[in-house]
Amino acid sequence: MTMELPEFAPGLNARVELTVTDADTAQSLGSGDVPVLGTPRVLALAEAATVAATARQIPGGVTTVSSRAEVEHRAPTPLGRRVVAQATLTKVDGRKLLFEVEIHDGDQLVAEVRIERIILDRQRFIARALGD
Repeated sequence: MTMELPEFAPGLNARVELTVTDADTAQSLGSGDVPVLGTPRVLALAEAATVAATARQIPGGVTTVSSRAEVEHRAPTPLGRRVVAQATLTKVDGRKLLFEVEIHDGDQLVAEVRIERIILDRQRFIARALGD
């Protein structure tokens, strides 16, 4: 039984926004001891943007999961600031989707993230994860 691969084309994109709260800081996330946007939250925001990019076109029973990520966190973002993550699908290679994500605080580039996602059969993936 082979899964029908959805048709995703390079250029597919989406954006998500976040206003930095205490819960998003390096201090809260355990990734540092400063009260600024933590790198784990930067990655999570970038991933959310990649999921949003495929959400409108993904068929039922199919999902994507991250398999690789590279984060360049370039600038600190203090509490209360709004950051915007813009994800763009740059390459489709079979079941692999390669995304470039830029996160900005106004005009400032906060981070660049490259994420690889794999298209999977949702039920089979969950069953395998549960050891069924």
